[in-house]
Amino acid sequence: MRLACLGLALIFSAPLAIPAGASDNRPVDTPANVNAGLPMLTVHRHPSCGCCGGWVQHMRQAGFPVNVVNVDDVMTPKRRLGVPDTQASCHTTEVAGYVVEGHVPAGDIQRLLRERPAARGLVLPGMPLGSPGMEVADGRRQAYTVQLLGHDGRLSTFQHHPASAGKRSPAR
Repeated sequence: MRLACLGLALIFSAPLAIPAGASDNRPVDTPANVNAGLPMLTVHRHPSCGCCGGWVQHMRQAGFPVNVVNVDDVMTPKRRLGVPDTQASCHTTEVAGYVVEGHVPAGDIQRLLRERPAARGLVLPGMPLGSPGMEVADGRRQAYTVQLLGHDGRLSTFQHHPASAGKRSPAR
């Protein structure tokens, strides 16, 4: 399982100020930035994981209200929600009866909520470079595919996101 972000965060992090199970109660989900038509996202993440924070910001910018639940054991919500170990990422989200695992783009979640397929949810294992929360300054992006996780555990392609070379730095 590729949880490098969490591993590095645990090695280099200062003592945690937010206890496990506590919510991130920052006053950011105000009427000005929340789309009334979008359901609440409940994100289970380790409090020291920076890329999870970047993904949460991406969701908030897309208009989703977000409740962050900090947990010491990120595997517990994954197992409770039926995310296969092979599909694990650093954070797990609950939204409108679905599970969303990893750095899935807001547009894919909006499509899931519009189409309402009979499925457990969406998964994007690992932490693909350039996915929401995993952006790099030059805009490079690895190709990645968001999978639809069926109730029976089967996976099927939901949305492919192609690679992008990004912008070249000016020559010196």
